[in-house]
Amino acid sequence: MRSARLRARYWHIMSFFAATAASLIFWDAILPRLGLRRMARRTRPGRLRRIAARFRALAIHLGGVMIKVGQFLSARLDILPVEITEELAGLQDEVPAEDFEAVRRLAERELGAALEEMFEHFETEPLAAASLGQVHRARMRADAPEAGEFREVVVKIQRPFMDQLIEVDFSALRRFGGWLQRYGPIRRRVDVPALIEELSEVVHREMDYLREGKNAELFARNFRNRRRVHVPRVAWSRTTRRVLTLEDVYAIKITDYAQIAQAGIDRGAVAAVLLDTYLKQIFEDGFFHADPHPGNLFVTPLPMEGKRKRPSWVLTFVDFGMAGSVPAELNAGLRDLLIGVGTRDPSRVVRAYQKLGVLLPGADLQRIEQAEAQLFDRFWGMSMSELRRVHYAEVLQFAMQFRELIYEMPFQVPHNLLLLVRTVAILSGICTGLDPDFNVWEHLAPYAKKLVADEGLSNWEVWMNEIGSWVKEWVALPTQVNRTLARLERGELNVRMPQVSRQIYYLERAINRLSAAVLAAALLFGGAMLYRSGEALPAYLFWGLSALSLLGMAFLSRGHTPRE
Repeated sequence: MRSARLRARYWHIMSFFAATAASLIFWDAILPRLGLRRMARRTRPGRLRRIAARFRALAIHLGGVMIKVGQFLSARLDILPVEITEELAGLQDEVPAEDFEAVRRLAERELGAALEEMFEHFETEPLAAASLGQVHRARMRADAPEAGEFREVVVKIQRPFMDQLIEVDFSALRRFGGWLQRYGPIRRRVDVPALIEELSEVVHREMDYLREGKNAELFARNFRNRRRVHVPRVAWSRTTRRVLTLEDVYAIKITDYAQIAQAGIDRGAVAAVLLDTYLKQIFEDGFFHADPHPGNLFVTPLPMEGKRKRPSWVLTFVDFGMAGSVPAELNAGLRDLLIGVGTRDPSRVVRAYQKLGVLLPGADLQRIEQAEAQLFDRFWGMSMSELRRVHYAEVLQFAMQFRELIYEMPFQVPHNLLLLVRTVAILSGICTGLDPDFNVWEHLAPYAKKLVADEGLSNWEVWMNEIGSWVKEWVALPTQVNRTLARLERGELNVRMPQVSRQIYYLERAINRLSAAVLAAALLFGGAMLYRSGEALPAYLFWGLSALSLLGMAFLSRGHTPRE
């Protein structure tokens, strides 16, 4: 690709981000200082949607890494507002196809032969187009090593010049990310260079089609004993790092609800199998398909089975470029979380949060546990449709009850959880779409109980650790009591009651403002009386003091909430 075109692409990206940054600084930093905070806050949702829409148009126009950036940002619910993540959520299905002649040249260079020599038939119109590559249907020749097992295939070919485009795009992103990191509020909230490097790693992994083929085979091995799950086989004789040839398994798209129903397939059963499949991937295999959007999941009808000739089907997974792993420590935290939710144990849920590293230092564990218990008491067991019908007043009541906790939001999302969180969010939407009354609790509870049973029967170390912790706490109790009593006698013991402290603070501040207002009014009235008596100089003095009192009252109004 010509260097002039690459330079133009670089400056196109930089100008977009620079203009966006200037707009955000003007609206969110400058205007509030000029007393227009309310206007900036009121227009913020619409402005953010327009920014996301402009980026979406830019990504579709440029393709490549920019689409991956949009998909990546759409999953960052922890650092971006919902107006942006929602607007970027649909980027995966909007990528225009590449010119076929350019794709042909790349494929033939990779395979070392003309397409006509490798395939009996090759469709020039792509079946699907993605950010890094596109897919074409084909039929392998009878002399291909895999022809005895399957001949109908799909060929995934990387877009031309992707290496150069990725280098230019990440060069622009790294430069702009360095600028952003110098801004204090952003630096305190997120490590921008780390995010860019994380995205770079994801993109480079997805560009390796040999790795994707191995991921597909690993997934197939993990589900070889599950009759409801199917994975396409890899034609290794027609596969390189930039060309991947797979068995053609395209069928009914999982979001084509009318066609699924027309085939006589129970949509609720499909949702149940999909959820069960991911529970196995996450909690048993430690390896999961991390891109379950509707274009990568199919429902494949099979010949009728049984005496009653019921419709049979399998759930088919494709595209294993984005796959995630679950390390042992993450798995332990997730198992605790699932068991805690499935058995309605709020204390175990909080312990799971600690294992997963999602709680910030100093988080009020007791208050979080109380909030979890309230959520279980009111919402546990509801289907998604029932949750949608929960009255706003009830949600508001919960928010008021735990307003301090919600305000402080003592949660963070570690990097190794983000891919999993994104996967679960997409999965939840698909299951609800298949069956609006799908009740996730009915499926989680049996699985959680199974994990509890497995722990009780086989993991005796867990029980030994629990007993050990109880013994340690019991032995340490007398010492802790003596230490606490000694501090109480010396007057060193402070009791922390965040809600009471905060309310006392607000009361004190209101009294101070009232006192300042009364003083200002008295001085203003006194100055007027003196002026009418012909004492102009003392009157001006009184009015000046009144103005100072008003300024003091304004300063008190801007006081900060005390730190607990």
